Order: sequence, then C-alpha cells, then structure tokens
Amino acid sequence: MVKLAVPILLATGSLASFAQGGDKANRLAPYVPTPQEIIERMLEVAQVKPLDTVVDIGSGDGRVLVTAVQKFRAKAVGIEIDPKLANQANETLARLGLQNKARVVRADAFSADIREADVVTLYLTTSFNEQLRPKFEKSLKPGTRVVSHDYGIRGWNPVEVEEVFAHGRRHKIFLYVIESKKN
Repeated sequence: MVKLAVPILLATGSLASFAQGGDKANRLAPYVPTPQEIIERMLEVAQVKPLDTVVDIGSGDGRVLVTAVQKFRAKAVGIEIDPKLANQANETLARLGLQNKARVVRADAFSADIREADVVTLYLTTSFNEQLRPKFEKSLKPGTRVVSHDYGIRGWNPVEVEEVFAHGRRHKIFLYVIESKKN
C-alpha cells in the first residue's frame, strides 16, 4: 500500500468553497479530463520509474494514477476534493486490481501531505499552480519532478517545455525539478 500521510477531512480557507462546488472551485480547477496521450507523455517527460511515487493533485477520475501504475509500475496517490470523483476513482482502481498500488484521498491540495512524492502531476490553472508553489517549495524534496499540463508555475523556470498535438489542439507540458533547499 502507498504510505502517504494525507488528511481525509477537507481543509480550510481558500478551497472551502471547493467542497460545496462553489464558483471559486470552478475558477481554480474545473474538472477537465486529461487526454490519455498527454498523460503518457507527461509521465515520460517526468521520467517516472518503477517504484516512484506519483502524486496527482486534482486527480479527477484517476486516469493518471492508472497509467502511472500500469505503464510505469509506479505507486500513485490522487488528491481529489470532490467526493464523487474520489469514490469513482477508487472504485476504478479496485475494479482493475490496483488498490494496493494506487489510491485517491479526498483532501484539498493545500492540506494534503505530499512529502513522499517523487513526481507531482498537475492539470490546474496558472493561478492555482501559483498558489500551490509555496507548498511545493516547502514540502517537496530536492529532485522531485513537477509536471504540469498546459499551465506553468509562475516564478519557476521549467527545465523542459514540450508541445504535443492531441485532440485537435496543441497542449504544453511543463517540467520542473525541485532544487536543493537554500540555507
């Protein structure tokens, strides 16, 4: 079983309306499934290896988790605040027999414990990414890869930006690597 300590209860503040489906939730991160080709390329760009722990923030229906486990032999944890999507994803993981390698935790991105992540995947808005940046800087260990679909992280310089054409449009994949903490 994946061993990430993640609070089950919803946290506070800026995402409180998320749990109630408020307007703020839709502005921060609407649910839009990532195309499979993009998921695979994101995980390739992040160089996911067997036994890495992939944390997908805003994991939706769990498709990133399924791919991380099945194709890359990684462990995976989804962070999803929507209870219906979290339950749906966990049911899918169980149906596929992946529940010992992956799970979705119902929590908000700001309170979830992501310290064990080797790779963090995102398909959130630029604004949401920017709000999460301090958490990443504080919580993620040096060498952790953060890969974002379509939206960069202001204040960080990507080590790679790749354009992929899928589903009739161009997508961008941004790769960041957490540097050593400065004293």
